[in-house]
Amino acid sequence: MTSEPWWKIFYDFTPFTKSIDEGLRSSMSPFWAVTTEMVIVGILFLLFYAVVGLFLVYWERKVCAFIQNRLGPNRIGPYGIFQTVADLIKLLFKELIPIKNADSFLFNLAPYIVIIVNFMVLGAIPFGKGLHAIDFNIGIFYVIAVSSMSVIGVLLAGWSSNSKYSLIGAMRSGAMIVSYELSLGLALITMVILAGSMQLSVIVEAQRTGWFIFKGHIPAFIAFIIYIISGTAETNRGPFDLAEAESELTAGYHTEYSGMKFAFFYLAEFINMFIVASIASTIFLGGWMPLHIGSWEGFNKIMDIIPPFIWYLGKTFFIIYLIMLLKWTFPRLRIDQLLTLEWKYLLPINLVNVLIMAFLVLMGWHF
Repeated sequence: MTSEPWWKIFYDFTPFTKSIDEGLRSSMSPFWAVTTEMVIVGILFLLFYAVVGLFLVYWERKVCAFIQNRLGPNRIGPYGIFQTVADLIKLLFKELIPIKNADSFLFNLAPYIVIIVNFMVLGAIPFGKGLHAIDFNIGIFYVIAVSSMSVIGVLLAGWSSNSKYSLIGAMRSGAMIVSYELSLGLALITMVILAGSMQLSVIVEAQRTGWFIFKGHIPAFIAFIIYIISGTAETNRGPFDLAEAESELTAGYHTEYSGMKFAFFYLAEFINMFIVASIASTIFLGGWMPLHIGSWEGFNKIMDIIPPFIWYLGKTFFIIYLIMLLKWTFPRLRIDQLLTLEWKYLLPINLVNVLIMAFLVLMGWHF
């Protein structure tokens, strides 16, 4: 039996993960093998969370500077790449200021709820072929259900701070998330109808012959646009950043937080953006699947050379860039404009779009 070249691991991680599992089970009891695997996965996610969060903070600063014709971070390290690391070290050593008359238990609990929700959603995302922590057969339902829990942390932070600014920001965030969760969920349901499954790995495999944004005709493209708008609102990013509008509410629901607790909220926003982009690339753009065009065998073989993990990262960061452009291009909406956009426009369009997609699938008119 010929062994695969070492570089093939970047194309399919299944043999690698299976070998680790078999090695642990052969050297210890099933309980301790599973416990060890959970610890390994947890450490990897912690490292991934920190690295991706710091990189996205740096990247957004550079994107913002580029749009505004500035340099951005350029002092600490080459091109300022260690600026976010310096900021993290600063926040680690900053004093945690106690807030008088705040509900200390809920005040301290809120940032951890936001972080835990992020980790729970990241665990279901397929980062590459055979590279996901857990593959639920109801993956889409799990992602929608768990991600909506982040509003609990935001509401607790705003209410427990005993600050009017924080409370107003939390109420705004709650109104946005409750509203835009509908459009986000319906956009994903539109693609579930096309895929015929809620399991994320199955949805990715179904796009082997073409990404859903192309196979699903106009309804898939409409669902993609609505998903990007709703996902941007879900993450409290501009032009939907009413929950932390600096010109009105100082910093909104996390005004009273300092030190590492503030960093948790700050990083959570960027990881939420990464999660929204990851789900979009998985559902609409084929996840780790390469770009294939019909019977173009030569072109398809060239695309297959690029490792699936690189495809996934490329698509995800492309969508993140689109979300960043939205923030730095459009002015902030008023709360009435934001809710009008959802209830009078996005939601009716979404409902009609779901029916059109169901009709196309029923008639077999999709690719």
